[in-house]
Amino acid sequence: MKKFLALLLTLVMVLSLAACGGDKAEEPAKTDEPAKTDEPAAPTVKVGFICLHDENSTYDLNFINGAKAACEKLGVTDYVIKTNVPEGQECYDTAAELADDGCNIIFADSFGHEDYMIQAAKDFPDVQFCHSTGTRAHTEGLSNYHNAFASIYEGRYLAGIAAGMKLNEMIADGKFTAEEAKIGYVGAYTYAEVVSGYTSFFLGARSVCPTATMEVTFTGSWYDETAEKEGAQKLINNGCKLISQHADSMGAPTACELAGVPNVSYNGSTAAACPNTYIVSSRIDWAPYYEYAIGCVMNGEAIDADWTGTLATGSVVLTDLNENVIAEGTADAIKEATAKLEDGSLHVFDTAAFTVGGTALDSYQADVDTDANYTPDTEVILDGYFHESEFRSAPYFDLRIDGITLLDEAY
Repeated sequence: MKKFLALLLTLVMVLSLAACGGDKAEEPAKTDEPAKTDEPAAPTVKVGFICLHDENSTYDLNFINGAKAACEKLGVTDYVIKTNVPEGQECYDTAAELADDGCNIIFADSFGHEDYMIQAAKDFPDVQFCHSTGTRAHTEGLSNYHNAFASIYEGRYLAGIAAGMKLNEMIADGKFTAEEAKIGYVGAYTYAEVVSGYTSFFLGARSVCPTATMEVTFTGSWYDETAEKEGAQKLINNGCKLISQHADSMGAPTACELAGVPNVSYNGSTAAACPNTYIVSSRIDWAPYYEYAIGCVMNGEAIDADWTGTLATGSVVLTDLNENVIAEGTADAIKEATAKLEDGSLHVFDTAAFTVGGTALDSYQADVDTDANYTPDTEVILDGYFHESEFRSAPYFDLRIDGITLLDEAY
């Protein structure tokens, strides 16, 4: 019996020691190496930018300024800006060159670059391609091809308010009658982007000067200083009291300065060159989009196929008003309208604000999914207004509303 108890005691001791040994085995192993607390380094990125013209074009200068601002904010020092790249095979060749040189993301800034950017995206699937003003990203279905634009029609509407206020001031000063309040507009092409722009500008002007009318002439080029100057002069000769534009040179503003006709420019202030006639300018600030898209590449995140900047994102901006030219109360009128646009109580293309052929519209099929025949495919009048840049980023407003006369339609 004693032997049995001794054996039992020995067994209990062995089991206890085993259990203690098991506990020790589960403790973390000690090491003399210091704990690693450094954050992982941010991925390196190289960015390429393709511009239709150079800094002499107000349009391209606006993109170039946005590119530099975004890269500086993100700490990106490795970037390349290619200028004077035509809307042809040269665009593809430039995109391919940038991709071969190690760019992770490449941007192009002009409508006609799209076909070539899409082809580059197909040929370089590991590179992200972002195209401003294009229409096909949402239908192409490529994970590395993207479109971007902004609700610039809101900025043009606000600039139109400044124009309308100036017309009212000149009417009150007896310079012309209310029925003679005619605006002139120099456009590049009859694309929806241009139509949307001049229509929103006109509606802004008419919201404060209801007798305003407008004439539009087209140059057939995004950048032709001579044609733009001649177009502005033609409009002035036709009796237009104020001129605006959707074209990229200083042609129209300088013609206005020489003639003493008030001018609303686009893509940046012309106050230095036209101090006596410049009122205000609307523009898209591309820096927020560039920051967003480049940031996605740096963080390994997907980029939206179609991105629309807004007043809220800081993508739609007005330059400083020229206090020497604007009418009294302009700043307050713009501030009030801006607040209403931001809270949704005001819509630029409210169908109660315009007619087409004398009729108010309650339905319209727009060409959103662009095809070769520009076939209408999407209902865009909902809740009493035309929903611009919501079904894709690039404009698709192409209605010809009453009160606006096109002097030529060759483009």
